[in-house]
Amino acid sequence: MSAVTVRLPDADATRAYGRALAGVLRAGDLVVLTGDLGAGKTTLTQGIGAGLHVRGQVASPTFIIAREHPPVPREDGSTGPTLVHVDAYRLGSLDEVDALDLDASLEEAVTVVEWGEGWVESLAQDRLEVVLARPRGGALTDDDLDDAAAGERVVTVRAVGERWADVALPDADPVAG
Repeated sequence: MSAVTVRLPDADATRAYGRALAGVLRAGDLVVLTGDLGAGKTTLTQGIGAGLHVRGQVASPTFIIAREHPPVPREDGSTGPTLVHVDAYRLGSLDEVDALDLDASLEEAVTVVEWGEGWVESLAQDRLEVVLARPRGGALTDDDLDDAAAGERVVTVRAVGERWADVALPDADPVAG
């Protein structure tokens, strides 16, 4: 099991890190995102979507729970995997998670689940667990939510399982620790 922690100064850097993370993702990968409201989970997923070169705007699927973004052809004609973007925030039971039938598309897609900790780990022994935090010495304010692009994020990516044994995780600007 390996882990990397990076400091990202703003939303643009968070998206850029998501693009870098997409470079190590492949069909069948599960990414579980954890972090407070406004920590950058959707922002990171936007970067993953850009890196995977998928169709459609990656936005928070809070009210529809899950969105599927199919790949679009790259300049060389190749395509990557579909991105399945899930928001588990409003789910209230494991039965509701099962009803999403995420395991049906798991092998053909990269599945990213916001608020997934404690809900989706059973879907795959191999996964990335990503914790996002915005250290600022207190709770989020309305101003923080209005200016979601501002502020540093600290992102910790933990690789779980054999799939990740020889994969180097992106580590721009490692946090001393």
